[in-house]
Amino acid sequence: MQMLEISLSDMCEATGASLLCGDGSSLARGVTTDSRAVEPQTAFVAFAGERVNGNRFAAQAVEAGASAVVLTEDAPDQLLELAGERGCAVLRAQDVDGSTPDDTDPAATEFLLRLAAEWRRRNDQWVVVGVTGSVGKTTTKDMLAAALGTQFATHATKGNFNNLIGLPLTLLAADPSDEVVVAEMGMNRSGELARLTAVARPTVALITNVGTSHIGYLGSRENIARAKAEIVSGMTASDAAAGPVRPCLVMTDDNDFGSLIEREYCVPAGVEVLRTGFAEASAVRACDLTLDGEGRPSFVLRFADGWDHEVSLDAPGRHVVADFLLAMAIADRLGADRSLAADAIAHMPQTRMRLEVLSAPGRPRVIDDSYNASPSSMAAALDVLCSMTCAGRRVAVLGEVGELGAEAARLHGYIGAYAAAKPLDLLVFVGGPNAHEMAEAARTMGFSEDHLEVVPTAAVALDTIGPILAEGDLVLAKGSRSVGLDLFAKGVLA
Repeated sequence: MQMLEISLSDMCEATGASLLCGDGSSLARGVTTDSRAVEPQTAFVAFAGERVNGNRFAAQAVEAGASAVVLTEDAPDQLLELAGERGCAVLRAQDVDGSTPDDTDPAATEFLLRLAAEWRRRNDQWVVVGVTGSVGKTTTKDMLAAALGTQFATHATKGNFNNLIGLPLTLLAADPSDEVVVAEMGMNRSGELARLTAVARPTVALITNVGTSHIGYLGSRENIARAKAEIVSGMTASDAAAGPVRPCLVMTDDNDFGSLIEREYCVPAGVEVLRTGFAEASAVRACDLTLDGEGRPSFVLRFADGWDHEVSLDAPGRHVVADFLLAMAIADRLGADRSLAADAIAHMPQTRMRLEVLSAPGRPRVIDDSYNASPSSMAAALDVLCSMTCAGRRVAVLGEVGELGAEAARLHGYIGAYAAAKPLDLLVFVGGPNAHEMAEAARTMGFSEDHLEVVPTAAVALDTIGPILAEGDLVLAKGSRSVGLDLFAKGVLA
């Protein structure tokens, strides 16, 4: 895989960086922000983060064979001397005015965005698929990569590298031989998605849903919807691997802001809208949905032209059907074979720490969904827990949800109330004040105090609950990543 290949002089021209020393005709092949990942001819971009200043590791990158190091601070004489000896160029990223609160290093961030925009311009043959939404982005992105990979050379975001740093790194890692690039795009604040889509220039895109993630930054769900709709601003037509494709945005038919997004963003931009879901009028829908004893859905996939196909997914939960339908609508739009695409998604490997069912001899089964959380994904995970067969007790260990701002108490209360309505044998809340908000709501809804625990940390949860769990029990571990419930899940199975 070739990835980025660009001369250092062109790199400077595209980004506004200054060449402090080195040969501008030299080539950079690939980019990294981790000095430990530098390979010969890689360009190392130093970020001055809150905890680690990457500029301090520039010498290490030079010694590892980097073709260039990009600094956001003045270059020490010792570094310039070392770079000269090793034939490595030193660049100084252009300072930029203003930044968003999430920019750890505005100059380095803007350097990456501009460089990625140039690489995208040089690879106009790619069909870029943009994936955004409050919940389910990574799952849907993985489904798209599996579906499109049956027919096209497909490059996709690794993990959830979807922010102002991750998105440009995704594009810069794509090869000129790739035909489709599936780019996950996240955001915390208004304006961020506009910056990402201006760089990626997707032809087709989807919004999984409009939830409450980041409501602490944006203030309301309508503001979240408008921030998600920014993805439309960068969309462009394509005439590449999939043939002529007009811009199209796919949304679920139950998106309560779908009409606003279509009316105020898509129609003015000339972007077509497709709806997916369970309604008869949906362009792509699921019929006759059932769940087996492990919570895995089976249904009939049906397109508006009458074509249908029986599908059984390996991943548990009714909510994953919505992600599947979004992915299938995009795959069909790009001309992928429907049957091959559906079967590829149905049998794709499950994403780690996302409703991952784990077991060990003599231990309970654990549903590890500890990667991240929102109020809606909490509800979906509880639904999965209660849809699966269980010989012993059903236990939910729920951690706090971050980034809810002034709405945190109210939304945590909703989580606690929702959990209380479920047939659970034991309910454990993990964290500080918001864990107590969930517990109080559960008590108010009538959940028995004898079957409810509040603990401060995942470690205390393991010490308190771990010893009483037994083979046959089914345990859900779900919370924001910062709560660290993955350690609880591992500990229970140890």
